Amino acid sequence: MSGRNLTLALSDAQSRFTQATPQQRGGAADLSYGTLRFYGEVDAYLNRLLEKPLTDERIHALLLVAIYQLLHDKADAFTVVNQAVHAVSQLKRPAPKAWAKGLVNAILRNFLRQKDQLAATLETSEVATYSYQQWWINKLKTQYPNDWQGMLIAGNQHPPMTLRVNTHQISVADYLQLLVRQDIEASQIGAQAVVLKKPIAVEKVPGFNDGVVSVQDYGAQLAAPLLDVQVNMRILDACCAPGGKTGHILEFADVEMTALDSDETRLQRVQSNLDRLNFKANLIVGDAAATAWHDGKPFDRILADVPCTASGIVRRHVDIKWLRREADVATFAAQQAKILPNLWQMLAKGGKLLYVTCSIFHEENQGQIDQFLKHNQDAVQLPLEAFIHQQPVNIKHLNGQLIPTTAHDGFFYALLQKN
Repeated sequence: MSGRNLTLALSDAQSRFTQATPQQRGGAADLSYGTLRFYGEVDAYLNRLLEKPLTDERIHALLLVAIYQLLHDKADAFTVVNQAVHAVSQLKRPAPKAWAKGLVNAILRNFLRQKDQLAATLETSEVATYSYQQWWINKLKTQYPNDWQGMLIAGNQHPPMTLRVNTHQISVADYLQLLVRQDIEASQIGAQAVVLKKPIAVEKVPGFNDGVVSVQDYGAQLAAPLLDVQVNMRILDACCAPGGKTGHILEFADVEMTALDSDETRLQRVQSNLDRLNFKANLIVGDAAATAWHDGKPFDRILADVPCTASGIVRRHVDIKWLRREADVATFAAQQAKILPNLWQMLAKGGKLLYVTCSIFHEENQGQIDQFLKHNQDAVQLPLEAFIHQQPVNIKHLNGQLIPTTAHDGFFYALLQKN
């Protein structure tokens, strides 16, 4: 594990293979995501098979991928072993090819012969069983004694491709019929949410380029309706990139939208999304924990989609499970504790602020809200029970914390009103 973001590392690696076909690039991405998704399990097997640590990281990575395939892929075992041995022969120096080929062949064949016995030795290892760091497992056990196992398992599933239908342009029913005519199987799971039975390339999604639909998790689609925006309101979307929720709010009502993010490059992506949807907003580069960017006018609604550990979206970003450290939880919580009171002073009396994270850790979520309410007597937390029960699909939640399921990721919502 190099500590690099998988998306960036994969892009960098693929840039060196300019002759690779789209199918080859897609295959490499699938293997990378799959191996990291089950890294705890795969690494545990490999450690049992090695007599001593490997010094060549390339061979180590190759064995991890091959064992992942033998455990979770549909590829023929004989083919996997042969391809792994062949791949070693393609390595440039300093790898001693003959030695490396023999090692890879021996380890993989030993794995196939000893798989059942090895599995028995790993039964007591929670890291091998669930493929998360032990501190992460322990935290969920403490915070979700009745749900922790299901949450870990849900985080290891392949995420669905969920679309948000722009009902300004087309009804959900009509869009579903459009998909039927193009032989794309889908079903409605939310007020504007449609999930495809099989994911397809974004550019092949009917109406995507024209702003008819956007790609957005069902859990994330709850933010805009929860914010309760009305025409001509002054709205702030803080920490807005990449702009999915910004666009969704504008689909609800014609409002005066300000979209704030600290990263100018990420704001360019927000602008691109708004252009696709044919919406306009005032985009500002600024720190949500500071006031220099603010013109002094209060906002009627604020969406505070604060930075977090992203522990609730690990099925989409599998590297997060291994990049995060336990100390990161406190670091993000400290950052959130600066942003929330700063934005609160910009909210008009009677206005609402929706605090959002894509985390499942209590310290970043209700724990953060509880501390805020202690120090802000003009704030009241509004109940979300009725809203969530109105949704077409049964959403499992605990006081605004969405419990990750096959239908949605693990978002947290707290709606605050200023008295």
